[in-house]
Amino acid sequence: MRQMECEFGVSGTAVCWLRSYLTDRQQFVKLGRFSSATSSCTTGVPQGSVLGPLLFTAYVAPIGDVIESFGISYHQFADNTQLYVELDASNTTAALSRLSSCTDAVQRWFLDNDLLLNGDKSQAVVIGTAAQLKSVAAMKAVSVAGTSLPLSHELQSLGVILDDHLRFNSHVRAVVKACTFHMRALRHVRHMLSTEFAVTIGCSIVGSHLDYCNSLLYGAPSMSLDRLQRYQDMLARVVTQSSSRTSAKPLLQSLHWLPICERIRHKVATLTFKAHRLSSPPYLNSLLNDYVSSPTIQHAAFDRAEDVHRTCQASVLGSCTWSVEQSSSRCR
Repeated sequence: MRQMECEFGVSGTAVCWLRSYLTDRQQFVKLGRFSSATSSCTTGVPQGSVLGPLLFTAYVAPIGDVIESFGISYHQFADNTQLYVELDASNTTAALSRLSSCTDAVQRWFLDNDLLLNGDKSQAVVIGTAAQLKSVAAMKAVSVAGTSLPLSHELQSLGVILDDHLRFNSHVRAVVKACTFHMRALRHVRHMLSTEFAVTIGCSIVGSHLDYCNSLLYGAPSMSLDRLQRYQDMLARVVTQSSSRTSAKPLLQSLHWLPICERIRHKVATLTFKAHRLSSPPYLNSLLNDYVSSPTIQHAAFDRAEDVHRTCQASVLGSCTWSVEQSSSRCR
């Protein structure tokens, strides 16, 4: 509670609510008709609770200061932490040594605060161009929290598969696999659904996969985007109960669905607007500069959108990235 008050400025009634929520908890184990004796629960919050992720994030927030003290960039999302370090082909030893020291410090902080950093569940990947990857080909593993991690060609981060060339081929294959499964299920029951309900189901169980983090696909190979477009066309035919020979373009227009490429451009433009005008997220806003290459507003806005996407990619291009999952269980 002290951290909530000092670090996050929570005070008054809100602090009293949180203190009441976290103190004097009891726990027991029940199997069938039998229950164990109750015991006091002095740490942790109920699994699946609404406040659980928020309180855990607040609890582990100080590790950001630990990481920054080593001059390493990082991203945090609940129990997922990613560290980024830029590699110089002429001297990778210093950067990797700094990364190893940082992970050791993070592990010590976790142990001091009754948490466990699972080094075996971590992943490491070097991201860059073909020439950059060739220059560090001799590097086969990195040390993370005392564990030697072999370098992977790809890793999964919050549902997105990042490959070492940022081509997103593996990610597109995973999206296509998920869409195929759900589209087959929808096709079997389509005759029992109204058009309005079918559109809702199609958008929620298939369209959501096509739209998830699609801004990362800006500039991806046309082959990958065409593959996603074929599945959106198939979804439109299933929803409207059209034959496989029907042109998808009028179907998409009747459903008011933007094609895949336009959906990606719209997502990038929306992200640009929020970062530039609303300062959300702040770390992107601080990297943006107004740039006008054309007298028209449309061209200026689009140039800025491209700058945002290049900034997003530059943050990981040519970097060594590792992702670690943390366990909130007690380790003492």
